[in-house]
Amino acid sequence: MRVNAKSRKPSTTYDILSDEQKRKNYDLYGDEKGTPGFDAGGPGEHDGYTYFTSGGSGQSGFNFRPGEWQNMGGQGSKSFSFSFGGPGSGKQSSYGFGFDDIFSNFFGGGMGGGSQFGGFSGSGKSEHGRKQPAKSIPSVNSQLYRKEIVDNGMTWLLFFYTPNLQGIQYYESVIEEVGTSLQGALKIGSINCESDASFCKELGVYPRREPKIFVYSYASSEKGSLVEYDGDLVVKSLKSFCQDHLPRISKRINLNNLDAASEVGRLPRVLLLSTKKSTPVIWRVLSGLHRKRFVFYDAEVHDILDASVRKLGIDSLPAIIGWLSNGEKQILKSGISVKDLKSAIQELGGLLDNFEKKNRKVVSVKKDHTESAERDIPLLTTSNFIDICGEKVPVCIIGVFRSSATRDKLQKILQSVSQKSFSRRQTLTSGSRDAVSYALLDASKQQSFLNAFDKSGFKSSDKLLVAYKPKRGTYATSQGEITEEAAERFISSVLNGDVQFTKARQKPTLK
Repeated sequence: MRVNAKSRKPSTTYDILSDEQKRKNYDLYGDEKGTPGFDAGGPGEHDGYTYFTSGGSGQSGFNFRPGEWQNMGGQGSKSFSFSFGGPGSGKQSSYGFGFDDIFSNFFGGGMGGGSQFGGFSGSGKSEHGRKQPAKSIPSVNSQLYRKEIVDNGMTWLLFFYTPNLQGIQYYESVIEEVGTSLQGALKIGSINCESDASFCKELGVYPRREPKIFVYSYASSEKGSLVEYDGDLVVKSLKSFCQDHLPRISKRINLNNLDAASEVGRLPRVLLLSTKKSTPVIWRVLSGLHRKRFVFYDAEVHDILDASVRKLGIDSLPAIIGWLSNGEKQILKSGISVKDLKSAIQELGGLLDNFEKKNRKVVSVKKDHTESAERDIPLLTTSNFIDICGEKVPVCIIGVFRSSATRDKLQKILQSVSQKSFSRRQTLTSGSRDAVSYALLDASKQQSFLNAFDKSGFKSSDKLLVAYKPKRGTYATSQGEITEEAAERFISSVLNGDVQFTKARQKPTLK
């Protein structure tokens, strides 16, 4: 087995490997001091923006590739070699460090007394007897996969294995480390392809010689897909791969052209302003989790005094601006500061949830206004006469008025009656010859229309209801006091055939 010690002295290498914290820092950040860099969060950039991502720079010192576990020496081997110097230096030295000394903390327990390490141990026992992955990696079956992973917006790191494969423990340790460092942005799971062979076959994954690692990614589209990881089995590389495959749904825009972000649409829109050259990791994660509820944008800003920034009312960065579905702008938060990746996603996710609730109210009011307008009884005119009272309409109910006061009263009465009988009218419209439509008529302007029914033109009535059957050219009226109950009884009688219809004097027309 080879461990790339990156030109370090043997004593330094031993010191790092035998100290758990130094080993973890080296594995994550490339040096034992554990100093992460904070940079942009774009492709190939895996550092942070005040925890708008996480990670560090440097290379890991544990450069195992999947499959190398089969060639790590015979069972019971108690020593291994380190390579020193740069690539191609050829400098190697074998030291008699025991597994108990170097890997006890890293792999959780010493190697003696039957402890296991990638199929090798001091007692010569194999890991083949191990049937379950580490308890900290949740088991994923087909039902959970479809319910919680597919199309849910969260990126998953998935470990496919069969219990007889070597190196499972090391795979688990790397995956757990990555899952912990990206907690909140990534979930991890394991799939046993021996006990759930049909599920693995369905996914097209066959871990025959070695375990396999996949990321359920939204990097290429809003629809997730499995992408296989085939790089070095080290935390740094795998973490970079996972960050590269976080969602890329947010659209980067120029502040000089905010039309796309502020235009009225079905979904509310949110815009992140930051100094980053590429979309921060936190915003990428949020865009995946909330992709069906918002339209996401982000923009790079460096000067808070810039006219385009001042126009938005922002006084500090980073900031999130939202537009409701009606186009109203709101500043969700400015001067954002977060502790870590997980808490940032929770906090900003809650901010988006509250904004969505506000948008629901706006949409509800808009819907009520729309439905109210749709329920308004139309005034009968030459342009809508055919649709409302044409020959294809079996029955039209006309509320006749001579003043604005009686118009308002008839409007309310007919609106209420039409809504109460909505389901009945839907059934009638779908196939019955007795479907009904509603309209209002201004008798002061359309007296000739009423004269076509009766010679008197109903001039003595301040208001009345006329039931007109265009195809037959017949009509019936309800005069006197018109209340909601009276109107409903009249219309029901008309539809039930209990009212006597009279032939019109001539076909009524509007002027």
